[in-house]
Amino acid sequence: MSKECPDCHGRGYEVISTEVCPLCKGKGKSKSVDFMKISEKDIDSFLKNGAVCEKCKGKGSIEITRPCEACEGLGKIYTCKVCGARIHNPEDAEDEICSTCARSQHVYALDESCDLKDVEAGKLYHGIVSSIASFGVFVDLNPHVRGLMHSSNVGVQPEVGDAVIVLVKSIKAGGKLDLIPKTLAKYETIELEKELPLKDSSQIDTSMKGRLIRIEGEVIQVKQTSGPTIFTISDEGGFIPCAAFESAGKRSYPHIDVGMIVSITGEVTPRDEQVQIEVMSMKLLTGEKETAVKTRVEKVIDEKAAPADIPFLIESEILEKLRPRMLHVAKEIKKAILHSTPILLRHHADADGITSAIAIERAILPLITEIGGSDAEYYFYKRAPSKAPFYELADVTRDISFALEDYARHGQKMPLVIQVDNGSTEEDVPAMRQANVYGIDMLVIDHHHPDDIVDQYLIGHVNPAHVGGDFGVTAGMLCAEVARMINPNISDTIKHLPAVSAVGDRSEAPEAERYISLVSDRYTLEELKEMALALDYEQFWLKFSSGKGLVDDILDLGDHTIHKNLVSLLCEQANAMIKEQLEICLFNVKSQKLSNGAIMNVIDVENYAQKFTFPPPGKTSGEVHDVLTKKYPDKPVVTIGYGPDFAVIRSKGVLMNIPKIVRELREDIKGAGVNGGGHLVVGSIKFVEGMRTEVLSRLAEKIASAEVVY
Repeated sequence: MSKECPDCHGRGYEVISTEVCPLCKGKGKSKSVDFMKISEKDIDSFLKNGAVCEKCKGKGSIEITRPCEACEGLGKIYTCKVCGARIHNPEDAEDEICSTCARSQHVYALDESCDLKDVEAGKLYHGIVSSIASFGVFVDLNPHVRGLMHSSNVGVQPEVGDAVIVLVKSIKAGGKLDLIPKTLAKYETIELEKELPLKDSSQIDTSMKGRLIRIEGEVIQVKQTSGPTIFTISDEGGFIPCAAFESAGKRSYPHIDVGMIVSITGEVTPRDEQVQIEVMSMKLLTGEKETAVKTRVEKVIDEKAAPADIPFLIESEILEKLRPRMLHVAKEIKKAILHSTPILLRHHADADGITSAIAIERAILPLITEIGGSDAEYYFYKRAPSKAPFYELADVTRDISFALEDYARHGQKMPLVIQVDNGSTEEDVPAMRQANVYGIDMLVIDHHHPDDIVDQYLIGHVNPAHVGGDFGVTAGMLCAEVARMINPNISDTIKHLPAVSAVGDRSEAPEAERYISLVSDRYTLEELKEMALALDYEQFWLKFSSGKGLVDDILDLGDHTIHKNLVSLLCEQANAMIKEQLEICLFNVKSQKLSNGAIMNVIDVENYAQKFTFPPPGKTSGEVHDVLTKKYPDKPVVTIGYGPDFAVIRSKGVLMNIPKIVRELREDIKGAGVNGGGHLVVGSIKFVEGMRTEVLSRLAEKIASAEVVY
């Protein structure tokens, strides 16, 4: 085999230097000419323009060269197609085979991409007996090339399916091969495949219909249809479906699976305004070839995945400090898309969590479609809300189950899990450990107070607490900025989402005011609050459904008239239910002044609030707290809504650390099963029902000992 020398680019020499032409002294013109040797036309040209210097051809300078050392002046590098060794004198090589290999008998194995044109008379080939007739034995050299061993040449009768070595005696008219069986004690097998141009998926289009090409890449999906097996191949250009057919509904190339690196030869075929490759040959690449393809593809993907390092929508010291972490997370998300890794977007089921997820969703869906085609989002993306502000075991169990089903049904990879507005706390660890068993990568963008223990299960983690910030920088703010790094084109579409997130999470951080001011020309503060309330209300009824489309309308990402009418209706219904709930709860609130001057209010939401309706216990406690903070405007206020085995805490003016309190209660009260978490002054606690009195009493003591701010 030969290829152009990369050092001299096929010239066979390298230029050492240049010098002035000694004949024309750098002028490029000859001083004299032999008129007896040139035509009359050339004489006229000489008299008018002079003659071109014969030595430098009119350039005025000459190149000083030496033979290229890499190719020894040949312009090409020759290698043995059997062992790959360098051939220094190609004239001594037979059929591009080195002298060592030439001393052995060679038997050729035809790749499935080969046809009759690749067969030569007088050479030996591997074959499989396909059928036996009275006049001879038919042998397949590959699925496309068949020949006949005449009965007069057959000694011991073979059986169908036997592997044989045959000599091609002759190629007759009509492409009929006359074969003779051979028995060899020692031989060298040479694999033959068509020399076809290597393409990547971005270079293949409908104009190439009918052309044979070769691609190399990673198998990212295997789907068995009632007809062919569809292998989806990812390479440096994107991905392309490849159809392999053995028989209807039968799995082709069963040894090829997801994650393997392959080389495919086939014919370009248009299908549904796109293209696919009709597979003629598929080979598993291993060793150096596999590494080379992986390295080549990964290099291109790494370049394409570079995020946009653009200014933030607002000025924020916290965001600037988080920029490296945000860029890292954005790049990991883009790499997953380019690798055609399914993405599972998990988010807390409240206004902050929903706006966080929608920002990321708006950024990645156009990229997923661009890489995978119009229906790719249905296979490579899913958004799922989580009721709790952490990754529950129930959530991860569903996620792993669905991922395994998709692997079995569609041959997909395990997904990249992106957790937004949850994922930072110790409560996330049990679920993360389960995901880790299956090799699932996870990213977190959150503003709950983080525990260092979670980082060992993550490939990226963005949290304002890492750089001295707090929960006031909401997940919606962080996700909007990460989304812009992934896809800057959606900046104007999503720039109001951080403001909705801020009012939904009651953020009092400077960033909240800046994001709200950023969209003040489009939405009033009241309109932002209505969007947040509508999200909370609708997600309560959606339960574990993503509410795709419906959520977009609430956030004014579709028809503006529908948005206005829908938000107005949802807020009307939500406010009516909140008002009814408050009338019941406020009558049953018990208040007391603590030793530190704080007003502690408690409400039994299990017995003195409507159940299984909106607002749920957490939001009910928050609404009660809002009313009571207005009742005591100049005092620190803590509100606890409790049930048989839980307590929800809301605080203003009391400097608590709820995750720390949870850990202390777990250590102080044995047998209570205390766990929970949240932000520093907003959170929830779970415990066993029989220890409720002890837990709540100890919780009140800790609140009474906390520092207050008037």
